[in-house]
Amino acid sequence: MKASNLLAAAALALVGLIAATGVQAETYEGVQAPVSGLNRADVQSEAIRTATAPDQNVTRGSRGPETVQVSVARSVVKAEAVRTAAAPDQNVNPSSRVNSKLVSTLGNPVDVRAELVRRNSTRM
Repeated sequence: MKASNLLAAAALALVGLIAATGVQAETYEGVQAPVSGLNRADVQSEAIRTATAPDQNVTRGSRGPETVQVSVARSVVKAEAVRTAAAPDQNVNPSSRVNSKLVSTLGNPVDVRAELVRRNSTRM
């Protein structure tokens, strides 16, 4: 008997707590009106046009090369790449050893060749 009284008191306290907090159910307002500037026929024609568009599911890059705005001439970029690749000290890091300084003792082979060509062209 005591257990049933205790259970009833706990249930009553729970109901009182729920009522005190003011729990309310959400009201149903029915189906909301659509917010659109297009009518049904316009939406359907747009959907058909989009669904029949060519290459709509093709990944980027598979349509061929993309155009790029070129800012520097190809010959300038190539010359810069060759000069950088031929640099004698390109893989030497000045912080490889404590208190070390990097002093390049070698000339860049590209610059040396260009100087030789210039000297030979002025002799003729």
